[in-house]
Amino acid sequence: MTAKRILVPFGTRPEVIKLAPVVAALREYGHTVLAVDTGQHTVAAMAGDVQRDLGLRPDIRRSLPEPAQDGGSRLGALLEGADEVLRSNPVDLVLALGDTHTVPAYALASRAAGVPFAHLEAGLRSFNPRSLEEVNRRVAAATAQLHFAPTGRAAGFLAGEGVDADRIFIVGNPVIDALRRRGITPVPPADRTGVLVTAHRASNVDDPERLARLIGVVARLADIGPVRFPVHPRTGARLREHGLAERLAAVPGVTCEDPLAYDDLLRELATSRVVVTDSGGLQEEASYLGVPVVVLRRSTPRWEGVETGTAVLTGISTDEEADRAVAAAHRLSAPLMLAHIAALPCPYGDGNTGPRVAELLADPIMDTLLALDEPDYTAGPLPWAVA
Repeated sequence: MTAKRILVPFGTRPEVIKLAPVVAALREYGHTVLAVDTGQHTVAAMAGDVQRDLGLRPDIRRSLPEPAQDGGSRLGALLEGADEVLRSNPVDLVLALGDTHTVPAYALASRAAGVPFAHLEAGLRSFNPRSLEEVNRRVAAATAQLHFAPTGRAAGFLAGEGVDADRIFIVGNPVIDALRRRGITPVPPADRTGVLVTAHRASNVDDPERLARLIGVVARLADIGPVRFPVHPRTGARLREHGLAERLAAVPGVTCEDPLAYDDLLRELATSRVVVTDSGGLQEEASYLGVPVVVLRRSTPRWEGVETGTAVLTGISTDEEADRAVAAAHRLSAPLMLAHIAALPCPYGDGNTGPRVAELLADPIMDTLLALDEPDYTAGPLPWAVA
């Protein structure tokens, strides 16, 4: 076994949720982990609270300048912070997860520092050219020496992009590890009620017309049962900015509240008949719990749920799409469909992603794969033929 010193950056609640079991497994296996809070979230429910609840306490805390913008200034600040952390803390490897701005910042900084980079949750693709997350995933793929893919489909996308097969490892998604660690189990369909709604993506909440349409969808979902809507800080700010907060609060049958603690959110999800969301992680968590999902997006990096019929894609950019979202929620939450979905296996993993990654990184063969040696083509042949 070759134990390594591994830097693990995280900046958002989903990263904390998914990385907590991975960091625990790495440490149990004998690796040394330097956990870095990159400062992307400042709201306690989205950052400090969930870190404490899941036991992922950062060794280093970074902060972003105020106001922390969503564009180039935020990415620039993250990259500067990543550079400083890597210069001050020698490590053997940087391991990042997902597709937030933390990922390209630490991918690029690690390459500049000559430190190998590994990507967890690698190979997810939405094929949406307007998605910043898609850009971040592709930056990660271009810089990573190791690609830890959650599913065979994700591994296939990487292979199709030219990533060497010996650098791709199918390990599952660590969110399933998190669910198993929290002891959250599926609830029988007959014991479920109501609808869980979440929305936070800029494409859905920043535009006042689309945000108003979302409120209309939420109001109609109350026909299925009580609606619970934990409001993301970004969404809450936009509701107030566009004068829509009171309109949403007045909708009968809908409970709006601050973001829920992770365990509370999981319990609410497990007992819901359907979840309507633009979240990526909730699609995976819902699959594990056998809960159908209406995805408020026209594409998703989680195609497995769409393929099995447990998830339905529909945006809310038009009234017709909003109608489809409501109709899909009714169809998926019908008793027979709900029982069918509850019986399907989860395609996103078995809860052993952390131990797999820890064992793989300890394998001596990884030292060869992680080497950043300059190739030598002076004697030929060329790496590919030009037609």
